[in-house]
Amino acid sequence: MSRLAYFRVSTSDQSIEAQRNALGGSFDKEFVDEGVSGSILAADRPGFASLLSYAREGDTLCIYAIDRLGRDALDVQATVRRLLEKGVTVDVRGLGPIGKGVGELIVAVLAQIADMERQRIKERCDAGRAAARAALATTGRTHKGKASLGRPMAADRSEVVAWRKANGASIAKTAAQFGLSSATVKRYCSLA
Repeated sequence: MSRLAYFRVSTSDQSIEAQRNALGGSFDKEFVDEGVSGSILAADRPGFASLLSYAREGDTLCIYAIDRLGRDALDVQATVRRLLEKGVTVDVRGLGPIGKGVGELIVAVLAQIADMERQRIKERCDAGRAAARAALATTGRTHKGKASLGRPMAADRSEVVAWRKANGASIAKTAAQFGLSSATVKRYCSLA
């Protein structure tokens, strides 16, 4: 009977420490997916796949929130059901241990809310991109003042290419001159 923990954060900029601190206590084993979206099915995430193969009857799995299991309502429900069928108790912070019946109903409602939030995030992102495109078409700048929709250029490409040619410089020397990566300089020069 092991006490297990599962932590997931969507981006590599985020940390699992807040989840770990909120759950408190020591765990016999921790499973982590960092930089993995909740839209990816739980069984397809490396950390969670390891958890599924490790978990045994009588184990307790502690998670920070139901949306850490995923943002697809059907996947979350199937994942919880799979764990319960293996005899693993799923303990969600703030909800407590989830059992069959009423516990599964609560999971279904919370999973549906997580799924709705994922859809709202997508809608907000799509609306932001549409606003940026419209502003760019009318003013030459996005609604946030950027000159393009993509990632901003690290340096003026034509200036980098011209400097390299004028100085007969190598890729590495040009990269050092402009504070760019060698890959960026190669990309700029290949477009020239």
